[in-house]
Amino acid sequence: MKTLQITGVAAVLAAGLAIGVAQAAEVNTIAVLTPEEGTDFGWNQQGVEAAKAAGKATGVEVLVAQGLGYGDVRPTLRELAEEGADLMFAHASGYNTAAPEIAKELNVPVAIVDTPTALTKGLIADYTLSGHDGAYLAGRMAAKLSRSGTVGIVVSGEPPSWNSQSAGFAEGVKAENPDVKVIYAVIGPAAYSDAAGGKRVTESVIAAGADIIFGQGNGSSFGMLQAVETTPAPDGGKVLFIDVIGDKSSLDKGHLLSSVIWDITPVYTAMINDLKADTFGTKSYAIGLKDDSVKLLKTPQVPDEVWTEIMGLRDQIIDGTIVVEPVFEATEVRARMSDVKE
Repeated sequence: MKTLQITGVAAVLAAGLAIGVAQAAEVNTIAVLTPEEGTDFGWNQQGVEAAKAAGKATGVEVLVAQGLGYGDVRPTLRELAEEGADLMFAHASGYNTAAPEIAKELNVPVAIVDTPTALTKGLIADYTLSGHDGAYLAGRMAAKLSRSGTVGIVVSGEPPSWNSQSAGFAEGVKAENPDVKVIYAVIGPAAYSDAAGGKRVTESVIAAGADIIFGQGNGSSFGMLQAVETTPAPDGGKVLFIDVIGDKSSLDKGHLLSSVIWDITPVYTAMINDLKADTFGTKSYAIGLKDDSVKLLKTPQVPDEVWTEIMGLRDQIIDGTIVVEPVFEATEVRARMSDVKE
């Protein structure tokens, strides 16, 4: 009887494994890698802060490797794995080749950006996130407040996340007022930290008639902000700036209109929990207006009545009355613009 009981338990266990019962992974330490310092009020800072918040929420240790640049990060990935990282967030599109290679080499899970086709169960997850719905609202706001009838989009590159927000912004502008012109300018193919380039290109867009700039840039956004602070609009008045991901209010000199703020803490937290539950690398992740992981910043430059109207539009997006689809391809984004400056 004892032998039969043991055999029966073994059979049940074997059957469970055969139908794919999840085997929980142990996650004690995570690591985040960023190309620039986590003090940019944007992409890099959000990655570092989200990792720390997700680590606190899930009770795991967090290793931070920042200011790594955009070159080969394989040595850093290996070093973090040796230090005990059970999951590594490779927080830059330039890392989406090296990180999967190291994941396969060392069998350490990684999360990458802008590569949804790379999903590999238990090993590689992607978080190609989009704040397009928030950018749409920013576009509606810009069209309401532009004095010149011309607004600009300045980007430090054309990764999917920037593309979807550029398209969403342009769609919002045209939905509010189809006569408003949208000038689109790219600093360079990967000019994320090029502050000087950000200033130069933004100045050229202002010279072309824009009095509101929607800037997406990481470190280059500081150059964009400097340009709007020092370059008058065509009517001699001030130029206003709409930022992305972070909140630069503490640096503002009266030119910051808003920001499409991101909070990717829920995404990082979900990835940690998915790794524990053996579902890591099997799904996509999103941020959005409904849970405030995407939201607009209200500054003193936004009139109360305009803010009330924008929040009403936010409710319409959440309830499905207004649908804003993400557009990730650069060619589609450019086709939506009134003018493209190379």
